[in-house]
Amino acid sequence: MPKNVLSEIKTIHLIGICGTAMGSVAVMLQEQGYKITGSDANIYPPMSTFLESNKVQLMEGYREENLSHRPDLVIVGNAISRGNPELEAVLNQHLFYLSLPETLRLFLLSKTKNLVVTGTHGKTTTTSLLAWIFEHCGKNPSYLIGGVPKNLPQGCKNQNGPFWILEGDEYDTCFFDKRSKFLHYLPELVILNNLEFDHADIFNSLEDIKATFSRLIHIVPQNGIVVANADDKNVKDVLRNAKSEVISVGFSSESNHQITGSQVTSNGTIFQFMGESFFLPMYGSHNVHNACMAITAANVYDIKLTMIAQALTQFKGIKRRMEVRGEARDIIIIDDFAHHPTAIQETLSALKAKYPNRRLCALFEPRSNTTRRANFQDQLPEALALADYIGIGEVSRLDQLPRENRLDPKKVVSDLLEAGKTSYYEPDVSIMIDRLTRELRAADVLVVLSNGSFGGLIQTLLNRLEAGP
Repeated sequence: MPKNVLSEIKTIHLIGICGTAMGSVAVMLQEQGYKITGSDANIYPPMSTFLESNKVQLMEGYREENLSHRPDLVIVGNAISRGNPELEAVLNQHLFYLSLPETLRLFLLSKTKNLVVTGTHGKTTTTSLLAWIFEHCGKNPSYLIGGVPKNLPQGCKNQNGPFWILEGDEYDTCFFDKRSKFLHYLPELVILNNLEFDHADIFNSLEDIKATFSRLIHIVPQNGIVVANADDKNVKDVLRNAKSEVISVGFSSESNHQITGSQVTSNGTIFQFMGESFFLPMYGSHNVHNACMAITAANVYDIKLTMIAQALTQFKGIKRRMEVRGEARDIIIIDDFAHHPTAIQETLSALKAKYPNRRLCALFEPRSNTTRRANFQDQLPEALALADYIGIGEVSRLDQLPRENRLDPKKVVSDLLEAGKTSYYEPDVSIMIDRLTRELRAADVLVVLSNGSFGGLIQTLLNRLEAGP
């Protein structure tokens, strides 16, 4: 693309702006002097408040009128498909449009050292940890994070250092480009955290997912590096044809760098790695593993382990990753993004370690494109059974799925009851809140597991509990 085309762009409109990456990039582009507008069908916190606080003009709903100012560039989110009235207007009016990954590649990534964090789980946490380590150690990294990190001012920022640290999503790029997003990011270093079946709406099998990760590994240059999970068989499978150096990290003795001596404390976890003792103010073996992947990648670029250890002690986490939203009547309410059985299991295990003497209650909203399908019908009860009390909400967008492909939440509840767990299915959020107000008791920890807003349940429940019986 000729450079003069990019230099002429002054106004940019994002369709699907409230996606975590889209919203973060929108604010970054606005900081660079572009006039930004955006539209979305689902505008809710924390992204909506983040955009509004940065004075990005939001338009609720998708309509042709949203483009009346004729933006110089339209960035089309990957959740937008043909038939969307705003997208159809873009095409009919011959407006210039790109996907988000294309925009990053063309505007920013061609002359930088790009570190791409991938895997089914832990991408946001690992990317946030890595970006914070680089920031704390004075490297002035640019970064793209699919969440809101608490140590950093926003999820995407373009700075003057030579590094870009990107959360590499395996989901498809856009309606016109079905390749995984991470294939656009020109990686010099790839972190491959883990690999499982997910995204049942675009991948047919685990083998399909392995294929897209294999393509990613295939574009890492010979002088690049892959930091890989030594404990994951699926990761090992996709590394067989790697042309670059591979550094393995894990709890296994086969790892190039082994994690040892993990100990839970009252305010985090101590562990030994690469001959150094680290403290991480987080819980769960998965978070220790995430941290070690980030430590390894940072050390590749000659950041001293003592400096990395200092950075870890100050890590504050990410919104919606085991985030304490409030406490009322001695009941702690936590918001967590987990929407895959493995992620649910890891979150619940970490919370049991953090709160060993409290009853653990969990609410789950089957909302992701995988969990609202029947793919994990048998695995979900096993994961949720780590909690003592479980509520299941309505399966999102049920009418879009054939009956035989839908998750059966009543069967999940039945399996949990058979395992001796207090469990119920309640599709009405207001009724669920009434029930929780009656049944939660002092010293309970309630974690709400959803990749959406769960009908605003958390704040409404907090308000009810604070109001008293």
